Amino acid sequence: MANAVNGSTVLGLAVAAAARSDLRPGPHGLIIAGGYRWRVPLAAAFTLGNVVLCRCPAADLLARPELLGHEEKHCTQYAWCLGLPFLPLYFLAAGWSLLRTGNPGTGNIFERHAGLVAGGYPDPLDRGQAGLPRPAGTEA
Repeated sequence: MANAVNGSTVLGLAVAAAARSDLRPGPHGLIIAGGYRWRVPLAAAFTLGNVVLCRCPAADLLARPELLGHEEKHCTQYAWCLGLPFLPLYFLAAGWSLLRTGNPGTGNIFERHAGLVAGGYPDPLDRGQAGLPRPAGTEA
């Protein structure tokens, strides 16, 4: 409900309509916008308010509960950030992560709280994969 009031879901619906995505109801008040084909962002799925936009058909995303759960956590983050302020905060966190780890998600607080592995990001425990130096004597 919060994301309907704060404007972030309206933005998600507008982007989904402009991208001619196929809208389907999802669990817990989510709206799945399948068949998103714009070039940006590069992610397989991303969230604007309570709208989860994905490149695959909506049914395919609904069959991936880990990824859907990850995106649902971003919906809660939008609500906590009062909607649209989430976007610049997210991009700042992604930039900071990119500088620190070489990956926009691994050190991003929003992605970490949504679940890195569920979102398809490198596991931070695999230091080499996460762009962090490996401890001495553990080179792959």
